[in-house]
Amino acid sequence: MIHISILVPKGQYSIVNIAGSFQILNWANDIFFQQTRKHLFRVELVGHARPAKDAEGLYVVTPPRTISQVKQTDLIIIPAVHGDLREAIKMNREVIQWIEQQFKKGAEIAAFCIGAFLLAETGILNGKSCSTHWGHAAELQELYPDVMVQAENIVSESNGVYTSGGAYAFTNLVIYLIERYGGRELAIMTAKAFMIDVDKNNQSMFMIFNGQKGHDDEVVLSIQEFLESNYQQGITVKELADKYAANRRTLERRFKKATGNSIIEYLQRVRIESAKSLLEKSGNTVADAMFDVGYSDAKAFREVFKKYVGMSPLEYRKKFTLHTARG
Repeated sequence: MIHISILVPKGQYSIVNIAGSFQILNWANDIFFQQTRKHLFRVELVGHARPAKDAEGLYVVTPPRTISQVKQTDLIIIPAVHGDLREAIKMNREVIQWIEQQFKKGAEIAAFCIGAFLLAETGILNGKSCSTHWGHAAELQELYPDVMVQAENIVSESNGVYTSGGAYAFTNLVIYLIERYGGRELAIMTAKAFMIDVDKNNQSMFMIFNGQKGHDDEVVLSIQEFLESNYQQGITVKELADKYAANRRTLERRFKKATGNSIIEYLQRVRIESAKSLLEKSGNTVADAMFDVGYSDAKAFREVFKKYVGMSPLEYRKKFTLHTARG
C-alpha cells in the first residue's frame, strides 16, 4: 500500500488543494478496492502542527498526524501557498527540511501550483523540469535559476518529482499520479467521475503576457513601453538601437537580461496577446486579428500564435469567443 502524505504547511495554504486531492485519491482508492479487494493508497493529512490554522484565520485543519510523527512516507503532496512567498518559505523551514529528509529516504514529491516554491527551496528541483502557475513562473525562475521552469506545462515529472500548473491544474496532476500508481484504467475512471480532462498538459492558452518590468533599466523600460504602444508597426531591432543611440548587440543583451525575452520575442508576445483579445470578441475573424496586430503573412502569424498559445488562432477563436446570450 502506498502511503500518501498531504501536507498542511504553515501560512495561507490552499484548502482546495488539500481537500480536493484527498477526495479524488480516496475515491480512486475505493474503486481499486472494489475491483481487487485491496487498498491502493493510505491517504493522510500531515501537518506542521495539530490543529493547523490558516494564516488569515479563515479555516482550521486538524490533520491526524504531524510531520514529526511521520518517519517515512511514499509520496508527499505539497499544496499551493499564498501571500508573500518568501515569508511562506521562511515560516516553513521545518516543513521544508522534513520534505528533503523524506526525499532522501525514497519518497516521491508532488507540488501543486506555487507550492513549487517550497519544493524548490529544498534543492530537490535543481536540474529538473518544473511546472507552476504561469503568473509566478518568472519569479520562480529568478529565485531558483537551477530549476528548469516549464511555464507552459500543466504537469511536469522528473525522476519521481511531480509539479503542476496554476489553480485547478492540480486535478490533472492527481489523475497523473493515480495512473502512475494504479494504472490507466483507474485514472480514466477517476477523471470521468470528477469530469477532469485527462491528458491535458498545456496551460499556454490560459497565460496572459505581462511584460517583466520589475527591473531598474530605464532604457529597457522605455523600449517595452514603445513596443506596447506601437506593436502594429513594422519595428526592427536596428531601428530601436538607432532610436536609443545604443549598440544593437549590447541593447539585445540588456533587454534579454531585464525581461527574459529578446526584443523580437517581446514584440511577438505583445502582438499575440492583443490578437487573443481580438479573437475573444464575437465578429472578429482570424484575418482581422492578424492585420490589426501588425502581421500580413498568415503562415507566420499562425506559427507565432501557436508557439505562444499552444493552439492555432482558429482553434483559440472557437474555444474563447464571447457569444452574446440570446433572450
